[in-house]
Amino acid sequence: MRLKYFSHSAFQITTDAGKKILIDPFLDGNPTSPVKSKDVDADFIILTHGHGDHIGDSFSIAERCGSLFICCNELANYCSSKGFKAHNMHIGGSYNFEFGRVKFTIAHHGSMTPDNYYAGEASGVILSIDGKNLYHTGDTGLFYDMKLIGEMTPLDYMLLPIGDNYTMGITDAVKAVELANPKIAIPMHYNTFPVINSDPEEFKKRVETLGKKAIVLKFGQEILL
Repeated sequence: MRLKYFSHSAFQITTDAGKKILIDPFLDGNPTSPVKSKDVDADFIILTHGHGDHIGDSFSIAERCGSLFICCNELANYCSSKGFKAHNMHIGGSYNFEFGRVKFTIAHHGSMTPDNYYAGEASGVILSIDGKNLYHTGDTGLFYDMKLIGEMTPLDYMLLPIGDNYTMGITDAVKAVELANPKIAIPMHYNTFPVINSDPEEFKKRVETLGKKAIVLKFGQEILL
């Protein structure tokens, strides 16, 4: 399995079998993304919530690729209303797809689409693919149940925001890593706009003081998991 980071909260997972899963593909309007939506393919698109910087370019990608949306119920209904295929889920629920297992978790955030459609609860998502567990927290503040999430699903990777203002900042994100106890933490949702400027290297150093590991991915970098 490979993981590619486009910047902000946008990632692409390519499974060992070649299936491509996009998470929150905010690309064309993203000043830090090194790629445009026309250059990205997806068999599946997972959305953590309905804000424009997370729905991003998912509709144009899905129209071109025939992607299946996977998201919480109200947001899945919104995608269906736009003419796209969607698999409705909700927080606490899990489902086995052809590429692996998806489980949605809580996230403390809002969820309203750019055209003012209420998109249900914001969420995080745990992906169990090719023998690895990856937790994308979505946009969220710190919450103590991250400890429970990590206890119930031992995490290989945790992707979490550090940009502050709208989400956790570095101090809270470091505590989140302590609670969830992943093998490797990867920061996201920073430096896209001035209001969420943050230093990922500071986050990395502070995680390492806990005796844990963090990786700072360059925008556009792909790694083997």
